[in-house]
Amino acid sequence: MLQYIEEAKQGDRQAFEQIVRHFTPMANAVAFEKLRDYQLAEDAVQEAFTEAFLHLNKLRAVEAFPGWFKAIVVRQCYRILRRKQHPALPYDEAAQATESSFSIADIIEKKETQRLVHESIAALTSNMRIAVQLYYFQGYSLQEIADFLGTSVSVLKKRLFDARRKLKGALPVADVLSVFNHLYEGGKDVLHIVNGDVVGEKLRQGIVKGDVLVWREVYSHGPVFLDPADGDNRAVRAQYLEQTMGVPQREFIENSERQEKILADFHKYEEVVLWFEHDLFDQTMLSYLLHWFSKQKILTTKLSLLCIGEYPGIKLFRGLGQLSIEQMETLSGTWKLIGAKELEAGQALWEAYVSPNPELLQQRLTTDTSALPFAHDAFQAHLSRFPSTTNGLGIVEQLTLEMIYEGIKSPYELFKNVGDKLHILGMGDLQYWHILRKLVQGPYPLLQTHGCNEFPVYNDSVMQFKDCELVLTELGKSVITGNEDWVQKNGSDEWFGGVHLQGLTLRWRWNPLVGALQDRSAEA
Repeated sequence: MLQYIEEAKQGDRQAFEQIVRHFTPMANAVAFEKLRDYQLAEDAVQEAFTEAFLHLNKLRAVEAFPGWFKAIVVRQCYRILRRKQHPALPYDEAAQATESSFSIADIIEKKETQRLVHESIAALTSNMRIAVQLYYFQGYSLQEIADFLGTSVSVLKKRLFDARRKLKGALPVADVLSVFNHLYEGGKDVLHIVNGDVVGEKLRQGIVKGDVLVWREVYSHGPVFLDPADGDNRAVRAQYLEQTMGVPQREFIENSERQEKILADFHKYEEVVLWFEHDLFDQTMLSYLLHWFSKQKILTTKLSLLCIGEYPGIKLFRGLGQLSIEQMETLSGTWKLIGAKELEAGQALWEAYVSPNPELLQQRLTTDTSALPFAHDAFQAHLSRFPSTTNGLGIVEQLTLEMIYEGIKSPYELFKNVGDKLHILGMGDLQYWHILRKLVQGPYPLLQTHGCNEFPVYNDSVMQFKDCELVLTELGKSVITGNEDWVQKNGSDEWFGGVHLQGLTLRWRWNPLVGALQDRSAEA
């Protein structure tokens, strides 16, 4: 919406039409609160849009448009109040959609329920009425309403909470149960797609209503393809995950098919909400899902996104799983609508990420990715996982060897410290054990283990692992100081997104000095 406002400031009428469509219901609700007459409210809003268009060049910051426009609406209402008043027509009745085909008994019952709801809402305070109208009946996000009304999201959530409590006390129990299935953040016909079982379980404890789908994938590990559902592609990926993390191929395939079946049936929901975080683990999942949705006919289902990279009071935010149920409740309803820009950004990032040519992703990151604010840093961190031009180590291997050199020897402590330092990757323990396994195996190991023989894989007990220690080999010491190149000694057979690096001579290397991939084919 900010881009439309900026374009409208330059005189683009089509952009201003988008603004009108987006803000009209919101402005109507505010105007009706002042005028108590739908027709007069509509007149005030039309005049407000005219005034806003004529004076849009005076708006200094596009982010200030909601509050600026609300002030214009209120000013137009006061002008009308000074004129002759007309018979009032209730806003909710005039704005009501045409009736569907019901029996006479159904219509009478529905009218009576609506009458009770409208009377109860009318008895609320002005602030509560506006919040209920804009959030529950017009479908604006909490952030949009807060910007328009000039208040905070937390204050707005308190108003909605108080409104629900008052309405529950005013309506018969049977009607409350039917009405409040929709008068709730999301309603029952919502599918919430989340990034992990911990988050999913917390959401199911009353934080949201609707279905919760935990998307079980690790697109940041192993081979990925444009269409992961393709049978051959899935077989390649299943085999790799079993070899590197111990995930049974059959279990992976069955789970993938199960979650994709739920996703394919998204049209039965009024809304799909994606819950994701700032790190690579989540951003790859998010880009895949946006890519998938960009290929579908969305029809009437609303797509929304909640994506955060921090939370007040948490110094090192690793993910939603850190939050308590009470903290997660504060996020309910704060998601934003997914539009064409988000879908296009997700599609482009996924296509670049799965490409066998990593330069496509690197080029994509030089363009505007602001539609997905965390994507740039996450995918830039992905590129830093490539073997470096200095010693053949990616950023995870390099930091691991540095910490061992400094005296951290426990795999658990290494995982915690490396994970904290590189939290932008969102790396799981099985991914990290795979990296350690590579460093201790092969003809030219960089590490030796004391007190353990194997690293845990999927569903393994980790108790045998608690006394394990890691130490640098002589080669490890030489590589970490930049005197030798591990790839030239050991070779590579690793996947980075859609890129499969094999052999002793690799075309693409990460140059940490310039923070970019380097194509070494030109040097040959």
